[in-house]
Amino acid sequence: MRATDIAALVSLGRPSLAPDAGVAVFATSRPDIVADRNVGQIWRIDLPDGTPRRLTRGVADTQPQVSPDGGRIAFLRADADGAQQVFVIPASGGEPVQATDVRGGVTSFAWSPDSARIGFAARVPEQGRYGTVEGLPAEAESPRRITGVRWHANGLGYIADRPVHLFVVDAPDVDAEPFYSPAPTASTTSTAHTSETVRRVAAEATQLTSGAVSHDGVVFTADGGHLLTVRDEIEQDHRDLRTALVAVAVAGSDETEVLERAAGFAVGDVAVAEDGTIAVLASRPGDSGRDFIAPDVALYILEGELGASVPRRLTDPEATDLDEVGSHITTVGADFLVQNRTRGRVELLRVSREGAVRTLVDGDVEVGGHAAAGDRIVFSHATPSSVGELSLLGTGTLTSFGDAIGARGIVRPAEREITGRDGYPVHGWVAVPAGEGPFPVILQIHGGPYAAYGVHLFDETQVLVDAGYAVVYCNPRGSAGYGRAHGRSIRGAMGTVDMSDVLDFFDAVVESDARLDGSRVGIQGGSYGGYLTAWIIAHDHRFAAAIVERGFLDPVSFRGTSDIGSFFGDEYVGTDPAAMTRQSPMAAVGAVRTPTLVMHSELDFRCPLEQATRYYSALKRQGTDAEMLIFPGENHELTRAGRPRHRVERFDAVIEWWSRHLPTD
Repeated sequence: MRATDIAALVSLGRPSLAPDAGVAVFATSRPDIVADRNVGQIWRIDLPDGTPRRLTRGVADTQPQVSPDGGRIAFLRADADGAQQVFVIPASGGEPVQATDVRGGVTSFAWSPDSARIGFAARVPEQGRYGTVEGLPAEAESPRRITGVRWHANGLGYIADRPVHLFVVDAPDVDAEPFYSPAPTASTTSTAHTSETVRRVAAEATQLTSGAVSHDGVVFTADGGHLLTVRDEIEQDHRDLRTALVAVAVAGSDETEVLERAAGFAVGDVAVAEDGTIAVLASRPGDSGRDFIAPDVALYILEGELGASVPRRLTDPEATDLDEVGSHITTVGADFLVQNRTRGRVELLRVSREGAVRTLVDGDVEVGGHAAAGDRIVFSHATPSSVGELSLLGTGTLTSFGDAIGARGIVRPAEREITGRDGYPVHGWVAVPAGEGPFPVILQIHGGPYAAYGVHLFDETQVLVDAGYAVVYCNPRGSAGYGRAHGRSIRGAMGTVDMSDVLDFFDAVVESDARLDGSRVGIQGGSYGGYLTAWIIAHDHRFAAAIVERGFLDPVSFRGTSDIGSFFGDEYVGTDPAAMTRQSPMAAVGAVRTPTLVMHSELDFRCPLEQATRYYSALKRQGTDAEMLIFPGENHELTRAGRPRHRVERFDAVIEWWSRHLPTD
């Protein structure tokens, strides 16, 4: 796989099923290098054995949902100003009708049970900002007064002056005559431009919430009378990750606390069963409200009257890890579907109301989304040969999006497990180019730390292998998918057993395979992987070169610059200055002799740019061979969701760096 082959990587979002289970819809997304953006459309498959058919031709259509009556599909599409809006099409396909028109953009939406309305959450910008005044550029806006703990977020920028609020709007009639109005003046907020007129939404939305507090997600109650949402008060006034689940009345907008913040939960996904039972994925961040490391995420249900029920836990967080990114709940009869992260896989589980857990999908897959209707269950997933496919449970895979990248050439990594120096097992993989070798070897380290490498096709590894490098990567202590104790073991001890795990795994794999040249080795990692790379090269000087990317490098400055700085470092490295220094790559930079490429994104608010520039400056001041590459306009998600051209240029820079320090044939 070459760098430009990322254009063949098609990923799938969460699918949706028609109520009669006869139709599945889903959104695709892939990097388009020519357009220099990720593009995607909505697809339909007639079950059980139909052929995938593209329904829309938008640039980046996402999040399709079939209406409860099965007649329409709602999805998100950017308007002419780039704001995400809800559009609706007939279930069979056709011209999309715009259902919302909100300047700040829709973040999530849901159909009402009777298909008559659409509830949605959208950002509401403060007047005088974000284009609310014609001709007023961002640099001319008034200063921002910040009084809370949290004021910005990676990928978004400032957030306190554009909270997310709830709305409800009548669902459009997709067969009605289009409604047009004159072209907009400076005071209008219309989008969807034609040459002389503007196609407007047929109904005005009603705003249900207001104020400074944001709301995360929107789900209708079974009777359609309320919208369930998480009141996003995380770190608004004080450092606390606990949240409240509230029900907002569609008529009148009165709020009922279904699960109070004082109950001690951090609520993630929410779903509602036909009988009105509410299911949530939630963790308990402890008495401090900030204990987020390897969280005890579990499936809970709330039965009975709104606000009058006590959550009942159905799953054991010590046995199942429901904290995978994008993890959600699907109701299926009286049961629930959830995703379990384990040893580099993501399984699909069915959980009864008595807490009985049954595995529906396992093996070499990472389930990314699921939907159920009648007796059918569909799920999107990644595999060792594809980043996105759709399958019907009991039938098999319905798509073949991975064929395109397979035709370009990929290798399947070999799975390994070794016993480390202290007797602890370390699990991971090695990917080796075709041939006898010996090949130079690169040690790759994942971010997180509470994340994991998995079995899915990984472009980072494939591009390196194509360039002639063997790649070794594992899930050391601190990673996810091996139990909470594994994930919490580096709390207050970063750079200890995690370092020994990755080095022990690397040594064991290299020593056991004659194709791997242990005398020619390099190391690279991003985010927490950047941290551990920087930490290792300060303590182990065997590597010919290193790449430190978007790293967590200085716990002290991280506190006041990162969007998670108020709690992340405190929980992982502590608050004692001596303890922080003992775990800080910046404090150990003086010991680095390894040639180092520092890569970072200009708008990274998770690990801010100053983490890179200060580390790079220290390397240069002491005479260590170092270079720095900064990507304009990108954030922490560059390698996963950045501009395709930047992603290709990044790969080119990585290969060029290794070709200088670890040349191959």
